[in-house]
Amino acid sequence: MAKRLEGQAAVVTGASRGLGRACAIELAREGASVVVNYFTSPEPAHEVVAEIEKLGSKAVAVGGNVGRPEDCKEIIDEAIANFGKIDILVANAGVNRDKTLKRMTTAEWDEVITTDLSSAFYCVSAAIPHMTERNYGRIIVMSSIIGQMGNLGQANYAAAKAGLIAFAKSAAKELARNNITVNAMCPGFVETDMVIALSDEVKAALLKNIPLGRFGKPEEVASFVRFLCTEGDWITGQQFNPNGGQYM
Repeated sequence: MAKRLEGQAAVVTGASRGLGRACAIELAREGASVVVNYFTSPEPAHEVVAEIEKLGSKAVAVGGNVGRPEDCKEIIDEAIANFGKIDILVANAGVNRDKTLKRMTTAEWDEVITTDLSSAFYCVSAAIPHMTERNYGRIIVMSSIIGQMGNLGQANYAAAKAGLIAFAKSAAKELARNNITVNAMCPGFVETDMVIALSDEVKAALLKNIPLGRFGKPEEVASFVRFLCTEGDWITGQQFNPNGGQYM
């Protein structure tokens, strides 16, 4: 069977682990060449590249801090240099610095807003000229259920993730004329390092609020991202909620 993303080039930020890793591999499984961005974890990023190459697709690991606009431009430029174009951008990279408002520092607020929200603007801005030139693009920003419902001790994270939803809607309206879709993925609690590290008590409390009774898997979110790239030609400006029913 023909691979549906054969000949396309993707950039996935924060792709050395977790949701980013799953997205990079899922897109490659459908034939896309992938820029695997990382910041502090080169070894896992190169492992993702090796896994992608086993699937028969091309990949390159590219370091860069998405909180810096110049790094974001370099990441996009690497896609052009290696693959000649960029068709897909998954703005996934993010951090959390959880603390109550009484204890949260300005630095902790700024780091999360910059890394989780501003980075999407930096990456999209760098990709737009290449996508508009070819009149095609698929952009997915990785928001969160926390951006929809808020959470104790996560005001910075919630604000950034909510901002991504509004950013996607506005960008979708601006870029539709260029056949570029922009959507926000809002996953619930997924089995990534962040969730796995939680105490058993916290996990049990979270599971009580998930009607389907389990955490999600990174691959379940990645398949949704892939769907938007392979079959989402008439979908833009939307927020998608793979969350087990925790937020409706």
